[in-house]
Amino acid sequence: MITTDGGRLPRFVASVVAFVLSFAIVSTSRAEDKLRVGKAVPQAFSFALLDVGVRQGFFHAEGLDIEISAFGGGGRLQQALAADGIDMGLDTGPDMAFIAKGSPVMAVAAMAGPPLDTGIAVGAKTSIHDIADLKGRRIAGPPATLIGWLTKEFARTQGWGFDGITLVDTGSVNTSWAMVKTGEVEGLGVDLGSALQAQARGDARLIARFGDWIKDFHNYVIFGTTKIIADRPNDIRAFLRAWFKTVAFVRANKTATVDTIADVLKMDRDIVSRIYDLQLPMYSADGHFDPKALAVLARSYVEMGNLQTEPDMKKLYTEAYLPEH
Repeated sequence: MITTDGGRLPRFVASVVAFVLSFAIVSTSRAEDKLRVGKAVPQAFSFALLDVGVRQGFFHAEGLDIEISAFGGGGRLQQALAADGIDMGLDTGPDMAFIAKGSPVMAVAAMAGPPLDTGIAVGAKTSIHDIADLKGRRIAGPPATLIGWLTKEFARTQGWGFDGITLVDTGSVNTSWAMVKTGEVEGLGVDLGSALQAQARGDARLIARFGDWIKDFHNYVIFGTTKIIADRPNDIRAFLRAWFKTVAFVRANKTATVDTIADVLKMDRDIVSRIYDLQLPMYSADGHFDPKALAVLARSYVEMGNLQTEPDMKKLYTEAYLPEH
């Protein structure tokens, strides 16, 4: 259209276009709901899968702006969930016991099965060279923790009884490693990454992985507060869709996954690559809970001293928000 007003109509059209574009940008930002997600600990390969999904854009595609935080253990993460400091959390299956104690939280997806990411490492100078040598040995691990319970459960799977390994409460992982070096204990229950790094330095030998023997278990679980479930159920669904897209991506793309996690954890890439190979089978592809694994979890709560009696596990989780396949 030709105008005689000095080009004011084209300028008007341009301003309208600019307004529409700016509105679209604002609408897009508003469409992205912020979701505060916590990791029980910062230095874990399993929890770094969240970073992979964020960097690959899976959560953004679901309209979610993920705000990641990390804590100094599952207890602190559960406190943050209960205090509405975060909306969702990645934590261990045993911490479902907090729900049985009345915490306003619900498990919304099974994240990982057998504990393939933890095991027993021993000092490089000890006489322990295979699993049979572990019977009756002094192994560091706080009794009322997941690592401590897995160590004792592992002993039971070997036919040695629940006390077939002498568990020594050292108070912390750093103290445990120090006592391994001095020979005060012969080994420790530890995460796979730490064990492989110590082995690479020549300080330790990885003797056993718990998940090779303890098959029925939910090692990790995704939690949501009852508030976020009640107020924003679609965001829970969106998060879980993105999460399981992430798991599928991780399974199909080792190089990209290892690169991201090595960067996030500031860990040697070769070590991360080994962890990838050893741990990959434990991650759930659909988030469904297994009755046998839940039964073992219920027993572990009592044996760890977290609960006096086994809870009704059906009251601690929901599968209502899992993606449909």
